[in-house]
Amino acid sequence: MTRVGVCLSGCGFLDGAEIHEAVLTLLALDQTGARVVCCAPNVEQADVVDHLSKQARAGQARNVLAESARIARGEIKDLGDVHAGDLDALIFPGGYGAAKNLCSFAADGPECSVNPEVERLVGEMLDAGKPIGAICIAPALISRIMGSRGQGPRITIGTDPGTAEAINAMGARHEPCSATGYVVDAELKVVSTPAYMLGSGPAEVYAGIKQLVDQVLEMALSPVG
Repeated sequence: MTRVGVCLSGCGFLDGAEIHEAVLTLLALDQTGARVVCCAPNVEQADVVDHLSKQARAGQARNVLAESARIARGEIKDLGDVHAGDLDALIFPGGYGAAKNLCSFAADGPECSVNPEVERLVGEMLDAGKPIGAICIAPALISRIMGSRGQGPRITIGTDPGTAEAINAMGARHEPCSATGYVVDAELKVVSTPAYMLGSGPAEVYAGIKQLVDQVLEMALSPVG
């Protein structure tokens, strides 16, 4: 059974993982019979946002791992306890949490830093030749990690010129893509799809995510090298 890590960044698109993207990723994986290993870093969120008013709540704090457990129905691991040897593939749903909690792209753009445990696990996966999927804004953190390693993956966040420019500034090679499509870097084993960077609703988003999951799983079953 293929083991796929799904790294979450909280619960709610404004300060954590985009819930539709996370759940649709889990659905696509479950339909294939893959074994899902949900994980998240055990750190405080960068901020807390009221999703009704869409306003930040000053003075409030939430834990990324505890919030992510809501999506995973409690079946989740501390990212620090997850290693490439435990997985055949790794997927990052989007949401602002990917750009706030997993890295600082939302605040720092191309000069962002990445959570050390996220950077470690992604590096282990790359060293092992295991595939990585990145959804919505999550390609930003993959671009930062791989750019610092001198690797420039073909990747997409959709069609937004400013974000694409920032992706390229980190050493990646951005390619425009529709919400229902995906971009594959077959050599580096990285797959990306825009999801809610462009998508108008769950149907469009699922079309791209389903193809990403299928591509990631196909790569996971291919010989390393």
